[in-house]
Amino acid sequence: MPTENANADITELDALRDAYKAAVEAWVATIREEEALVNVDHNAAKLDAWQEAGFREEAARDKARAAKKEYEGVLREEFFNF
Repeated sequence: MPTENANADITELDALRDAYKAAVEAWVATIREEEALVNVDHNAAKLDAWQEAGFREEAARDKARAAKKEYEGVLREEFFNF
């Protein structure tokens, strides 16, 4: 029978996994946004929008990587005690 502490650990792992998954989904959305702007007319305004989309993609990637690192850290602690 799982202990209350084990349930708390699973709840934390679930929350971290869900946060990571949401961050990856947001990252993918920004990649798709940037991709859509690649196929636009050749003008300065469109270039600016494309570059801005690239900055948003980088920020989303950084958030996904941070969420992954946090999730992996808790998994390592949980299963390997380091």
